Amino acid sequence: MKKGRKKIFAGLIVILLISGWFISIFGIGNKVDNLGKQLKYGLDINGGVYVLLEAETDATGTELTQIMNQTKTVLENRVNAMGISEATVSIEGNKRIRVEMPGVENAEEAIEQIGRTAQLRFYLANGDLALTGEGIRDSQISTDPENGGYKIIIDFTTEGSDLFAEATGKAASGTVDPTISDENGRTVHKTAIVIALDDEVISAPTVREKIASRSCEITTKGGFSQSEASSLSALIRGGALPANLTEVNSSVQTATVGANALTLSVKAGIIGVVLVFIIMILAYGLLGVVANIALLIYIQIVLWTMVALGSVLSLPGIAGIILSVGMAVDSNVLIFTRIREEINKGKSVRVSVDTGYKAAMSTVIDSQTTTLIAAFVLYIFGTTAIKGFALTLMIGTVVSILTAVFITQIFISLIAESKTFSKKSFFGMNEDGSHKLRFNPNIKFMSHRKIFYTISAVIIVAGLIVGGIKGYNYGIDFTGGTMIQIEMGEKVDIDKFKESIAQYELEPTIVYAGEGNTQVVIKTIKALKNEERTDVIQTITDKYKLDDSSVLASEQFGPTIGKDLKSNAIKSLIIASICMLIYIRFRFKGWKFGVAAIAGLLHDVLITLAMYAFFSIPINNPFIAGILTVVGYSINDTIVIFDRIRENMKFFKRKEKEMLLDSSINQTLSRSLMTSVTTLIVIVPLYIMASSELRAFLIPLIIGIVAGTYSSVFLCSPIYFDITKKDDASRYDEHRAKSKKKRINDGIKR
Repeated sequence: MKKGRKKIFAGLIVILLISGWFISIFGIGNKVDNLGKQLKYGLDINGGVYVLLEAETDATGTELTQIMNQTKTVLENRVNAMGISEATVSIEGNKRIRVEMPGVENAEEAIEQIGRTAQLRFYLANGDLALTGEGIRDSQISTDPENGGYKIIIDFTTEGSDLFAEATGKAASGTVDPTISDENGRTVHKTAIVIALDDEVISAPTVREKIASRSCEITTKGGFSQSEASSLSALIRGGALPANLTEVNSSVQTATVGANALTLSVKAGIIGVVLVFIIMILAYGLLGVVANIALLIYIQIVLWTMVALGSVLSLPGIAGIILSVGMAVDSNVLIFTRIREEINKGKSVRVSVDTGYKAAMSTVIDSQTTTLIAAFVLYIFGTTAIKGFALTLMIGTVVSILTAVFITQIFISLIAESKTFSKKSFFGMNEDGSHKLRFNPNIKFMSHRKIFYTISAVIIVAGLIVGGIKGYNYGIDFTGGTMIQIEMGEKVDIDKFKESIAQYELEPTIVYAGEGNTQVVIKTIKALKNEERTDVIQTITDKYKLDDSSVLASEQFGPTIGKDLKSNAIKSLIIASICMLIYIRFRFKGWKFGVAAIAGLLHDVLITLAMYAFFSIPINNPFIAGILTVVGYSINDTIVIFDRIRENMKFFKRKEKEMLLDSSINQTLSRSLMTSVTTLIVIVPLYIMASSELRAFLIPLIIGIVAGTYSSVFLCSPIYFDITKKDDASRYDEHRAKSKKKRINDGIKR
């Protein structure tokens, strides 16, 4: 690209950067909302209710798919009839359906409404079945001019119409002996047509004559209220569920908890990003300014991409964005490191930029692709919260490659072509080509590899022993159980509080939370259904004179959730490892690099598990996301080192393998440390300021970043060395044998 075009593109990028952030923060009057208003937020930020339901059916294959799709449609009708905006109904796995209802305040009513496991049936007053919900085509409400208020209009299928005509004929004759009681416990009228949902009477309208049409009306004296009519109509229209549903997981969140967490997360993110800006400028000079411009554009593109895709931003998603910010810096660090290496070789700045950029790009693509593989597997097998984390990580990884390939290149090449700024000092180098900040390590990694092996082995074995003896601290995500968080208004005595709910025999763990410890969090391994949770909450609110707004969160996990989490975690790790192994085999043209890299991943997982055992950190849903992200992060670092080893093999074929590996690790060590530091700097403020729920995502990340950096630098290359040492020895013996044979043959000829 010519210099003139580069200047135009650079100018446009700067204009878009400034205008983009202005629109993101302030919007454009009434025409374009700011970014905060355009983003969609998850239940953990906006508040609301979600419930996970499981279908009780033995169906498989196509039949199961049909049942689940029909059930999803029924639940969508129920939710829509309740007037809940932006509610979502989605199928999870084979037999489960997740319903999310943002902004819902009456959680008990909402869960009861959508979770009714009913089969809709119409009975005569004596209990004879007239027809089922399969005979109903539609049900709507309309104003009732005759009685006032609203009425319900039911449309039947052809078969349903015939059955209803027969039933109403019998009812209107007055010969039916009533035996059913209505919703108020009174015996229904002999001319009633009883509408029951799961054998619970929801209405018992009477008929005066046979109704032989495709529709009928349900009216009442004085008319139904709009909410009564809408609710009853929704139950009739959506009541014919193809299968019974059981509640296996549900959660209630208030917007206040999420809003506080969002605010703190944004503040922590800003602090982390500013610290990264400062470090990049101090370490790389003018190149650091370029990296910061690319990073500002990167953040903007990621967030507006989420708006364009209609993605829901959750607290785990925020963690994913902030983590990807730290990792996005890595692409620029790789490029800058290679440019400075070329300058150090005595090349001009302009030539160094061209050759360094080209040399770095394959490493950038390889390292980020492996992270993308881990994020993709995480998205496929994760639950909804983890999918949000994985989606932002995937978007961030792709965008980081694009900004490194296009934006960073334009600005760096312009700097290199500038008479004013193409001096080596602007690239953090002295005029003689040496680094201003000297860091030329010469560590003998291969000769000390047994020490590194021993350190890791001791930690892992000790962790496994501790975990085996005292057991791991599994959270209620894995064990099944219930969590309730309540704002008490003041700090209460835990023992007295526990006594107030002793009648329920929960054997709970109760801890303080919130500013001033005015909140209590109740955790029990008993998976309480919604009605049971309501009873516990009612007892507490009555005892301490609280209102419904005091209940900040309520969550229930069925025992099957934990089994699925464990299964998906193992499955995800295996699939991610296989995919990465295949990719490494393809890119490095050999299995040995892949085997060494996967050994490093196994090490990182085991080290993380050991830390969880030592410190009794709860293993829960976010732990899985953390582990898989660690896998992606760790292999990213390993690939960078292996890429340098592969490159050096082309130019130093005669150099001993041990020296070659040591040299390669030392050459990339500054990059490995810089990437780890910048990633941790972004995460640590978030860990300090964020909510406990978000910390659960960050703990395995922090442990994993440290373990991943250690394994990439100190273990993976030594493992590769030991794997290939036997092959090298065999080739050496073969070479000696050939030489000896040649000497013998030469002697015979002479």
